[in-house]
Amino acid sequence: MTKARTAPDVWMIGSIALILAIGLVMVYSASAVLAFREFGDAFYYLKRQLLFAALGIGAMTFAANTGYWVWRKTAMAGLLICFGLLLIVLIPGIGVVRGGARSWLGISSFGIQPSEFMKLAMIIFLAKYLSDKQQAIVSFTKGLLPPLAIMGTAFGLIMLQPDLGTGAVMVGASLLVIYTAGARMAHLGSLALVGVAGLVGLILAAPYRLQRITAFLDPWQDPLGAGYQAIQSLYAIGPGGLIGLGLGMSRQKYSYLPEPQTDFIFSIVSEELGFIGGATLILLFLVLVWRGLRTAITAPDTFGSLLAVGIIGIVAVQVFINIGVVIGMLPVTGITLPLVSYGGSSLTLLLTALGILLNISRYSR
Repeated sequence: MTKARTAPDVWMIGSIALILAIGLVMVYSASAVLAFREFGDAFYYLKRQLLFAALGIGAMTFAANTGYWVWRKTAMAGLLICFGLLLIVLIPGIGVVRGGARSWLGISSFGIQPSEFMKLAMIIFLAKYLSDKQQAIVSFTKGLLPPLAIMGTAFGLIMLQPDLGTGAVMVGASLLVIYTAGARMAHLGSLALVGVAGLVGLILAAPYRLQRITAFLDPWQDPLGAGYQAIQSLYAIGPGGLIGLGLGMSRQKYSYLPEPQTDFIFSIVSEELGFIGGATLILLFLVLVWRGLRTAITAPDTFGSLLAVGIIGIVAVQVFINIGVVIGMLPVTGITLPLVSYGGSSLTLLLTALGILLNISRYSR
């Protein structure tokens, strides 16, 4: 498949680079106190983040210079491998439990999350399947049901860990791809009702999820329990004001705010850099999403278009959920902020996905 290749989208490269740079600075600022207390090394988390960022940049560079249609050929194999990993991680003694979820494969502090791989594999598979079945997508049984069944199976395996946050991001990005491919709104609307009913069932099936919902509605009902994270997050954001307390001057990172370097890093950004810092970071994400959607619209073929939608959908859905949780608009879920939060496999995989998006931009019309 030969196409005329141009330079990748510079706006996209610029926004990725700036977000990643801000993330590295804030990972150190948010984690230094915790890292020194637990490991005797204030740079513990930063050094690992730099390692995974370097690996991710290498993977992004490779993907940006590899024709995106190559991923079409590996879509089914990649999906099957990820399903295998999701099954393996559930085996006691093999899957590593962290944060109450059996989501990891690895040794000691180094590991991978198969669910992170599944997010990208699912998007690649859906882009291939739906570009091959364009005419059938308007049919529920022949076009829409098969990809939904595969997506639902993956979501079910992720929920067995359990990891509702990652599962929600995968489903959200996948539904964006399915909608873009031409699925009928009547079908998606009916499925949304079923999904809401299923979500209610999942919440009622796990007491801790119900506690998060009640804490979301009124965190002060249990300020030292289920509502603790939401309250401490707001305690970080409030004092930040317009310009913040200053870089490195956060008070909440002194063992008040749980996971300051991961799920709640935006709270530390807002506390130290204020409204201006938080708004700047959101603006950079908006630029990234804008250029990603532009790439999807101008992609040379349907596969490239759907793949671009899915990749930028992962970023957009994850940013929306993370910041929504941090500012109290959504119940607490274990979702990191893309390119900013501390994380190994999530950072490397996302940079790889963005490299694919950059490659698509090189062939945009």
